[in-house]
Amino acid sequence: MSTILEPGQIEAAASAPPFLHLPPANLFALRAARLDSLAADHALGDYLRLIASLCRIQQSLLDEPPLAPPLDSERQRLCLEHGLPPLAADSLVREGQWLAWLDALLQRFPSPAGAELKAAVSTLGDASAEQRKLWGIALLTGQYNAVPAALVPFLGAALQAAWSHWLLSLPGTTLKPGDNLCQCPACGSPAMAGVIRHRGKFNGLRYLVCSLCACEWHAVRVKCIYCEQSKGLEYFNLEDDRHAAGKAPLRAECCPGCKVYLKQLYLECDAEAEALSADLASLALDLRLDQEGYQRLAPNLMLAP
Repeated sequence: MSTILEPGQIEAAASAPPFLHLPPANLFALRAARLDSLAADHALGDYLRLIASLCRIQQSLLDEPPLAPPLDSERQRLCLEHGLPPLAADSLVREGQWLAWLDALLQRFPSPAGAELKAAVSTLGDASAEQRKLWGIALLTGQYNAVPAALVPFLGAALQAAWSHWLLSLPGTTLKPGDNLCQCPACGSPAMAGVIRHRGKFNGLRYLVCSLCACEWHAVRVKCIYCEQSKGLEYFNLEDDRHAAGKAPLRAECCPGCKVYLKQLYLECDAEAEALSADLASLALDLRLDQEGYQRLAPNLMLAP
């Protein structure tokens, strides 16, 4: 039986933007390359190169996943049926399947040269499964004081690799918007940044990038994703002689109402830009906005604030 659409329905279907933009299978390789490029002559060059090395291990985990207990496919089916995040981070992080990814990441991480890195790898390697879970829960819930700062990149890398693998393994992509605009429809985690796309059916659309699984979902532009108001939004960027006014590839959308900001990438100004690497390379902008009285709610799991 076929369904006949009325003219108004046809126009709505044709104009409705695609809700999802899934990450590519080589997501972490792209991040690593971008981080290596940004590290040159950067004040945080050594840190960016460390994260690049972790991203390369994340890519190897995505290409060759470790043996781990499977997720509950029936629960995923029911979540998708009822419009709930099928990879809900708040529950899966407690169940612990992601710990196999942390073990594999530590095994594949080359012997670190620095004393601090050696201590971090040793601490994670010696910790019990329960302690690792507690650290993972604290990281995903923003309780950074409960996680030693040196452990954050390793925990974040393992969590991201596991959830991105699960996201790309989901049957179909029939995900629905979450309860909040800034909530990932796949895992319920908060957005890390926004990306203004510039090609094909995504041209000019804003997609929010999940801080955990890297899923991207559509969100109307010029609208605060936290309080959902549009009035008086301001845009700040770092001073850079390479870009003309209004053409900076990274700008922070600042809301005067709730005093919160979100970094956004404009791919028309830099087609190779990538959210996590751009965020880490622009921490000077965070410092400036903090001085201006704006608050950041978007987490980056590879960095302890």
